[in-house]
Amino acid sequence: MTITKNTFGTTEGGAEFSTYTIANSSGASVTVSDYGCRLISIKVPDKQGELKDVCLKYPDSSYYLKDNISMGAVVGRCANRIDKGHFVLNGKEYQLAINNGPNHLHGGPTGFGQRIWDTTIQEDSIIFSRFSPDGEENYPGNLNVSVTYTWSEDNELSIIYDASCDQDTPFSVTSHGYFNLNGEGFSDVSDHELRIDADYITELNPTQIATGVLLPVENTPFDFRTMKPVVQDILTPHPQLAIGHTYDQNFVLNGDGLREAAVLQSKKSGIRMTCFTDQPGVQLYVPCFIPQDKKSEDTPPMYCAVCLEAQHFPNAVNIPEFPSVILHPEEKYHSKTLYHFSVI
Repeated sequence: MTITKNTFGTTEGGAEFSTYTIANSSGASVTVSDYGCRLISIKVPDKQGELKDVCLKYPDSSYYLKDNISMGAVVGRCANRIDKGHFVLNGKEYQLAINNGPNHLHGGPTGFGQRIWDTTIQEDSIIFSRFSPDGEENYPGNLNVSVTYTWSEDNELSIIYDASCDQDTPFSVTSHGYFNLNGEGFSDVSDHELRIDADYITELNPTQIATGVLLPVENTPFDFRTMKPVVQDILTPHPQLAIGHTYDQNFVLNGDGLREAAVLQSKKSGIRMTCFTDQPGVQLYVPCFIPQDKKSEDTPPMYCAVCLEAQHFPNAVNIPEFPSVILHPEEKYHSKTLYHFSVI
């Protein structure tokens, strides 16, 4: 296993940030950046043995500084949407930034994805860490958080999250990678097939806020319990699909502990990605926009990627029935998500 560091870019304030590439003996690799703790590249062999970059990215570092779609970022302090950016904790009201319609999204306009993280190289792992002070984006408590990226000889990306805080605080992070198993930016995902081990999704209101109601996936476009094409039912008339005009829903995963959550595969490339997580949910997002900032010179089509964001349920800080996202001072947060790449 080799690890290579390269200078990636410079912020407007003059701070440099870098990329780190972990490559195994076969040449398959993952590249991450200390800016936003981001996934930049994942190169794995297809059915012909040729390396494909299955992770969408921008053409150069300058685009990340104005990124508004969390491209490859670790998002937090609290991922996903919070209703009107408002919550009450221990009898105190908190008002967060409104940065997604009427709501708060992914930790705010200067959340974890817009920060440069400290870096430690440890054997076959990259450890990014940062101190998030009390009041950052108006979240309570002094938080220490780290994200460990590890790449294996059998092409498995491990992402481990650790955190502690000196006050009660909402905490739920996720990796917002954009995946295209045919090679990023060069095709849509119409030939991709997906399975998600979930019997329910969390219902959304018209502003994409989780209401607390769980909706069964049976006989709906959200039934991915058996493998089917990702976009097969994406245009099916359904009130929940109409809200975001695409899949942008949290799936309530079956079971608990580290288990298989989802499988994404492309028969064209022969690449399969299996997601394992100990989180209660996974957000399926299939972008329906045409990115203006892209790696290739050709404009990618709609549905150019699939995001599988393992996380707690959205708006959980306001819904007591959902698994709690409150991190207490006496607790140590620890969570693991794996993306295993293989050939069909």
